[in-house]
Amino acid sequence: MIPSAAHANLGLDTNPRLDAPSVPDGKPARLLDSIRAPGDVKRLAPAQLPQLAAELRDTIIAVTSRNGGHVGPNLGVVELAIALHRVFDTPADQIVFDVSHQCYAHKLLTGRGGAFFEKLRRTGGASGFMSRAESPHDAFGAGHAGTALSAALGLAVARDLRAAREHVVAVCGDAAFTCGITMEALNNVVASTRRLIVILNDNEWSIAKNVGAIAHYLNRLSTNPTYNKIHADLERFFTSLPGGHDLHRTWMRWKRETKDFFVESSLFEKFGLRYIGPIDGHNLDDLVKNLEFAKSCDTPILLHVLTKKGLGLPAAIVSPEKFHGASPYDPLTGESRAAAPGAAAPAPAWQEFFGRALLRRARADPRVIGITAAMPAGTGLAPLAAALPGQFFDVGIAEEHAVLFAAGLAAGGMRPVVAIYSTFLQRAFDQIIHDVCLQNLPVTFCLDRAGLSPNDGPTHHGLFDLACLRSVPNALVMQPRNEDELADMLHTALAHPGPAFIRYPRGPAAGVAPKPAPLALPPGRAEVLRDGADIIIWALGPMVDTALALAARLEEEAVPRISASGPRISVGVVNARFVKPLDRALLLRQAASSPLLVTMEDHMLAGGFGSAVLEALQDAGLPAAVERIGWPDEFIGHGSDIASLRAAHGLAPGQIGQRILARWRKINHQGAGTV
Repeated sequence: MIPSAAHANLGLDTNPRLDAPSVPDGKPARLLDSIRAPGDVKRLAPAQLPQLAAELRDTIIAVTSRNGGHVGPNLGVVELAIALHRVFDTPADQIVFDVSHQCYAHKLLTGRGGAFFEKLRRTGGASGFMSRAESPHDAFGAGHAGTALSAALGLAVARDLRAAREHVVAVCGDAAFTCGITMEALNNVVASTRRLIVILNDNEWSIAKNVGAIAHYLNRLSTNPTYNKIHADLERFFTSLPGGHDLHRTWMRWKRETKDFFVESSLFEKFGLRYIGPIDGHNLDDLVKNLEFAKSCDTPILLHVLTKKGLGLPAAIVSPEKFHGASPYDPLTGESRAAAPGAAAPAPAWQEFFGRALLRRARADPRVIGITAAMPAGTGLAPLAAALPGQFFDVGIAEEHAVLFAAGLAAGGMRPVVAIYSTFLQRAFDQIIHDVCLQNLPVTFCLDRAGLSPNDGPTHHGLFDLACLRSVPNALVMQPRNEDELADMLHTALAHPGPAFIRYPRGPAAGVAPKPAPLALPPGRAEVLRDGADIIIWALGPMVDTALALAARLEEEAVPRISASGPRISVGVVNARFVKPLDRALLLRQAASSPLLVTMEDHMLAGGFGSAVLEALQDAGLPAAVERIGWPDEFIGHGSDIASLRAAHGLAPGQIGQRILARWRKINHQGAGTV
């Protein structure tokens, strides 16, 4: 509880009403329902804050249990969010959340509660991440780790250049300091600004348990009573003297310059930031007191805050990795919600099948090494880590290092497999070009979440990988239509003498049992699944089954192409399998005889698979008509599910059929009709 003196320092009424407002039936109203803006948080009495914290947790649990979401990270920072909005004045003051896995309480305290938050991560509801388009209280959008410190430093320098006085706060998880970009920013803080507040939210977890030297360092720092007592005693001693604040600043500078002669300073002090902590991240009094102190500092300062991931939901504390980003669950038991009665059990997820297939390969070949960037369960590598720990490496949130590390392994005779979500592999594009493909090293990349991650939105959609990879020499790029083909592609990649990339989507796979033994696929060889004379659909990955269904529907329901008594259109389907190299021989042969080619991909149209087809036809001088089906040149928002997002962008199966038929009629100068 915040004492009255500290409360007075906030400029608030020191004798507010402590009784909660009431609704007409006499039941106490929730405090959270009265919060429309951060100013409402400041008007609450200190004694009411624990109730507000409990209501925030109840709301987060209630909504995420229905919608899914980042449960553990958000439950852990409830008191921190309250304290931030007690002390700072957003949007004038700017708070930047790293990754923004922990922004739900912030959203609820900045006018985004009620029905908007009830639809969290669903169509028409709040984003699960910070979004400048959603609210002026979101100073900087985020969805990938390690960005907060650089962005906050940019905001702080912009403020300095404008001669303004607002505060800038970066809220960074401990895992963010395993990111190279965070360390780069840390190296530039003192050289760039004198006023920046960094909060290190230390819960010992990112998605999986944090790994590496930084994690061990932070644990030693937070548990070393001698370090903390000496620093606190010295600060109290100096500040008790006349002119003590100036003396303390002199001491801090002298201590750094004499290389910590008396007591070892923290890593952050070596970078020039003043270190305060550790602080109990669930003690509102301590949080507010230290944040108020940070506001008064004329030097960059880091507050080391210890929080408990999942606090308020016992199941999230017991299973922090599961509840980092959870699907809908039972809030009482923590069990995932069962499918509706009578519903068929979904097929295993793509990453689960991949993980089992890789484990089989690793058992047979000790050169096969699995690498992940802090996501062993999410990428399907947890079974490999458990069964063959010597052939598994979790490098933390360090995708650039993961790829370059794999390149070194490959150069040393190993067959590394890097399993990373498509959206996160974007961070290592330079290493892919310069260190892997330029040297033609045999590294296999398995790109999970290629396509939409509907609830997470634009920061997590994997819609750009093909455009990036198509331009890189030596890259073998492929996408399977089902599990059997994924096993074949993994087998192909591990036998390939250069870099290979396999992309596959999020969620249940096709439910196709693999062959007893995988087969090597000839690189660049597509598969004709259905012959056709008039329209040929070239489809990639999960779009293949959609193409087969559309072909049958078009032939069955389309109007005759010449007259009422004439033959109906003939539609063929090709499983492209390879984006690079493309099966040019088959493509050119079909283009020479078929009036219309259609490409279908779960990727942006700009630079994607359809673009590769157009380029091949242009290079060959074939003026074939091509209808490209894919995502438009815009960032795709979040939504309740893939089907609703497809429909919103004209990519539902019926809408695709209408587009194909309209293009066919245009070629043949026919009238309108339906399919």
